[in-house]
Amino acid sequence: MEALTFKLEEFEGPLDLLLYLVSKNKMNLYDINIMELIDQYTAVIGSVQGDRMDAASEFIDMAAHLVQMKSALLLPRAPEAERMKAELTGRLIEYSACKQVAARLGGRARDLFTAVRAPQPLVGAAEYTRPHKPEQLVQAWYSLMGRSLRKRKPSQERFEPLVTAPFVSVASRVAHMLRGLLRGTLGRMTQLFSREESRSTNVATFLALLELVRAGRVQIGEGGRLKVDRTHHRDRKEADVDE
Repeated sequence: MEALTFKLEEFEGPLDLLLYLVSKNKMNLYDINIMELIDQYTAVIGSVQGDRMDAASEFIDMAAHLVQMKSALLLPRAPEAERMKAELTGRLIEYSACKQVAARLGGRARDLFTAVRAPQPLVGAAEYTRPHKPEQLVQAWYSLMGRSLRKRKPSQERFEPLVTAPFVSVASRVAHMLRGLLRGTLGRMTQLFSREESRSTNVATFLALLELVRAGRVQIGEGGRLKVDRTHHRDRKEADVDE
């Protein structure tokens, strides 16, 4: 076997050394003489001086793996050895392809002309001079950090309109609505609701209208026209007279 005089520092790792041995012996990467390759690799590792063992730890680890593979290959019909051989061959083919691509990219980088212009002066003042309120800055900070502005505790003034709002019963709005329909002062739904009235009044009016429609005492016609069933009023009067 030809003596090898190169140093491990010349190679980036054990695969780089193995690929060099394959190329030096003119082996087919897809049909490697694995026994000869292992012998040459272990011979190189065996020549490493003791004080350099720490620097060559990854090469020694590969050597141990190859020795195990050689032992398995000496056995008849060893499927594990074939698997290890196929795995090593695949790693060498992949590493060889990566080296070829890296060489092409390195060549392009060396041939590429790169020009860098001098830094251009800033146009205008570099300082930010627009004034902002502290609350806006805090909100911008929370938005930047992906958090919403913390909600403040509701004050007593916010609950004041709800607490002091007058209570309006549905029964009072039913009586008011029937009175207007019987007297003729109420004829359309638009007359029932007003923005000037409180929310409680409008809600009670709406519920009263639903109750009257459900009971059949009021009908809603086209265009929101309201029609009252006067038979209920007449029957009530007759009932009062009979009593």
